[in-house]
Amino acid sequence: MGAEEDLAKAVRERFPSAFKELGVVRPRVVKGVIDRKDLVEICFYLKEELGFAHLSCISAVDWKDHFESVYHLYNYKTGMTLQLNAWIPTDDPKIASVVSLWNAANYHEREAWDLMGVVYEGHPKLERILLPKDFRYHPLRKDFPQETERQYITRRKLKTGGR
Repeated sequence: MGAEEDLAKAVRERFPSAFKELGVVRPRVVKGVIDRKDLVEICFYLKEELGFAHLSCISAVDWKDHFESVYHLYNYKTGMTLQLNAWIPTDDPKIASVVSLWNAANYHEREAWDLMGVVYEGHPKLERILLPKDFRYHPLRKDFPQETERQYITRRKLKTGGR
């Protein structure tokens, strides 16, 4: 059994009912799919017990019928990456923040909220990071109203002299 299978086995044994999917996706990379309610407990275990000290990225994905918050975690000692996809219902786009575990989550969660509208509960300063503070939408969502935003952006350009 390889290191990837050992990692998947250890995580599945610790959380036998939490994973909808868990397996090796390519060399040195394991992917797991979980429900949002299990996120913090699993992340704490991955960091404190298995040594996934580095949070490389958090992104959000709109699948129309649900959102996912995707976490890429890296273990410096083993060279392993674990991709953790947390399912979030479309009608309640909220998930717990992991800023208390990895400070790097601060800006990643703000960006995901700004562009996709996923609320990271417990985040210390969840506010716009890329778009203007008065922007009312989340433009990477599949239901983003394109025409409204073109008009909004045009008005902003007119205010600044078209630059």
